[in-house]
Amino acid sequence: MFCRVCDSTRLEKVLDLGNQPWCNHFLKPEEVGKEPTYPLRVVYCHDCSTTQLDYTVKKEIMFGDHTYLSGVTKSLSSHFKSVAEEIDTIVPTKNRKKTVLDIGSNDGTQLKHFQALGYEVLGVESSKTTARIAIENQVPTLNAFFNLETAKSIGKKFDVINAAGVFFHLEELHSVTEGIRESLEPDGTFMVQFLYMKKIVENLAFDQIYHEHLLYYNLKNIEVLLNRHGLEMFDCKLTPIHGGSMIGYVTHKGKKAKTKRYLEACAAEDAAKSNDIETYHEFARRVENMKKREIAFLNQKKKEGKTIFGMGAPVKGNTLLNYFGVGKKHLECLVEKNTLRKGLISPGMHLPVLIESELTTTPDVYYVLAWNFKKEILANNKHLIDKGVEFYFPVDAEAA
Repeated sequence: MFCRVCDSTRLEKVLDLGNQPWCNHFLKPEEVGKEPTYPLRVVYCHDCSTTQLDYTVKKEIMFGDHTYLSGVTKSLSSHFKSVAEEIDTIVPTKNRKKTVLDIGSNDGTQLKHFQALGYEVLGVESSKTTARIAIENQVPTLNAFFNLETAKSIGKKFDVINAAGVFFHLEELHSVTEGIRESLEPDGTFMVQFLYMKKIVENLAFDQIYHEHLLYYNLKNIEVLLNRHGLEMFDCKLTPIHGGSMIGYVTHKGKKAKTKRYLEACAAEDAAKSNDIETYHEFARRVENMKKREIAFLNQKKKEGKTIFGMGAPVKGNTLLNYFGVGKKHLECLVEKNTLRKGLISPGMHLPVLIESELTTTPDVYYVLAWNFKKEILANNKHLIDKGVEFYFPVDAEAA
């Protein structure tokens, strides 16, 4: 295997989560037990320090159609609103409408906020279902995979290009990055939002490792990728969304000086040894200890006669459930807001997905898999907490 970022062959395995099904493929009843599994292993590049998966499930399998929707949670929509408002402050005034391209635009939630600011918008979304939802919501959307060929077919340059939560998904990494360079105005800004590996390690949020996430970026290694394509990051901002996401502000190389905020974030990475291989070996040891602790917790609750539901059916939750081996012995079901998952069954552990608004019973314990929306979940369920229902978070990003 070659490093996905720098082409090095000096790769070392640092975390093995076993063979797992594609975690975003929630099953119809007739599919149960027939889902294929794939290796889920993280390797470290000794040349550019990028951590990445050593196996690729084809993008046509993972992204041709899926049931994830950006607009389901208020927290994420609020985050997207603030992102649009902040980037608008640095986009130069034009004698025309400002333009934005959103790569992996999902149901159009991010672009809706740009429309409210008067932008001309275009989304590129590979999932048929979510692209259709966006179009129905009056968000112009191209149902396609973005790459250099797609960029050339669009034939237009944009003031802002956004990629929220997709830049670590890319099988065609270099073609996509070159397509971004091709599509970005000379004074434009590419805004890349990615799960920050430094925070994943600190939070012990190993569940954010799954087949869709091919790469795990820190500032040091994403800069290697950008520089290969004539781009560079000039500013960054760490946000609490998803337990710690980095927003990188990128433009054509040599166009803007690097900000103090960016330089300080890079220095913090160095101080924490975030790009050292021993940090990842220690991470793997902590994940194994977490597995023992969580299984002991669930076994104790069952011994006490407690009923336990999973709260949320996020993709990352399936990584955790499958690696821990937590299934019907421990949890009765997964409770979800997203109605696209109604009647489906989780891959691997085969837990039924129930819709929150349709529940007729309440458990003693909610084992919260959607831990990244902790504040929203606790606020929405205060009435249950007051009645004694326990909300347990296996990953607590706030405590890290």
